[in-house]
Amino acid sequence: MRDLPGSFLSILKTFRGYYCRRSYGVLTGQQYTSSDSQQYDGRLYPSHIPTSSVQKAILAVGSGVAALKNPYRHDMVAVLGETTGHQALIKLRDRMKNDSEGCTILVERPRIRLSTLDLTQMSALPDGTLGREYLRFLEKNRVTPDSRADVKFVDNEELAYVMQRYREVHDLLHTLLGMPTNMLGEVAVKWFEAAQTGLPMCVLGATLGPLRLSVSRLQLLVQSLGPWALRSGSRARCVLSIFYERRWEQNLDELRHQLNIEPPPLNLIPSSKNTTSNS
Repeated sequence: MRDLPGSFLSILKTFRGYYCRRSYGVLTGQQYTSSDSQQYDGRLYPSHIPTSSVQKAILAVGSGVAALKNPYRHDMVAVLGETTGHQALIKLRDRMKNDSEGCTILVERPRIRLSTLDLTQMSALPDGTLGREYLRFLEKNRVTPDSRADVKFVDNEELAYVMQRYREVHDLLHTLLGMPTNMLGEVAVKWFEAAQTGLPMCVLGATLGPLRLSVSRLQLLVQSLGPWALRSGSRARCVLSIFYERRWEQNLDELRHQLNIEPPPLNLIPSSKNTTSNS
């Protein structure tokens, strides 16, 4: 934190009280009205931190610098996404509204959290189903959907949910695309997300991420994974419009076909059988 701009740090300190609170507004599927805004001291949802355009610019620059230094600083990546993604979020929201399944998601506001997942049922699903492979991804990489930060800097309650949904389906995209969580896998997912969402954060990650790859992995990205990710991302149905929670039993290859996502050109993740036998 020492290397971050002073003005950026001062803004984060100013908002420290907000940062330390757990929030449940956008999270619970409730939609808020102007009267609710008064209840939350002028905020649009419980985790909302109102900021001016100048403050957003400072946060964007500071978080961008921090994220470039350490791409695994998910808190800084989150701030960058929220402070730069307004126009892209509007387009994503509109795509969801124009999709019957996406529209249902905007109304019901489902959350992907450990508290909403039936892990026992998912573990009993056959290999190759979305639910079983997603659970295997979480277990293998020791990650949890609860690690996704709550949205704070988006000044529209509905768009805040769209951003939250994007965060919570990120690990599902790794599962859908068959990409690991190493740097090559993350960059490939970012190329897909850049083409699919248009979020500046994703475009920046897709542009600068390859600089951290070795020569051999960069060659794999440029010659194979990159073109596939861009092609699939631009052609696929909006991935935020999929009610994954109601598709756990669906075959993963079948779902890819329905979403118009091509199978990955390279197998970067061990097969289900190998994973199962080694566990």
